[in-house]
Amino acid sequence: MAGFHPHMPATRYSVVGKAFGAAMWFWVMYKAKEEGPAVLGLRHPWDGHGHGHGHGHSAEGEHH
Repeated sequence: MAGFHPHMPATRYSVVGKAFGAAMWFWVMYKAKEEGPAVLGLRHPWDGHGHGHGHGHSAEGEHH
């Protein structure tokens, strides 16, 4: 029968594709958890998010 008959990909390509797809969705869900409220306007991005990047003051009152 005439027409387009694509070949199935090798197993290694299917496995690698699924692994990359899973990694992408894990990353998307992680970023949604971390930054979702700020993106949706439920929280300001500069409000305290508990990561402690050294933006505070020391006990002596000097800025880091």
